[in-house]
Amino acid sequence: MTLFITLGLLGLGGQEVTLIIVALLLFFGGKKLPELARGLGKGIKEFKDASKGDEKKEDEKKEIEGGN
Repeated sequence: MTLFITLGLLGLGGQEVTLIIVALLLFFGGKKLPELARGLGKGIKEFKDASKGDEKKEDEKKEIEGGN
């Protein structure tokens, strides 16, 4: 569901999404797609974790500076 909301925000309709899926199937085949999706998911998760880590470090710095 969120995928379609995200794609809707990007201005992609049903036909465009279908075309992208068909192109991915043609390029990578049905057996490779789950592996690619898993890798993409891990990459996104690592990026989110890293950005949250930076926010935590900034919050800790502010607390330390505010305590002086």
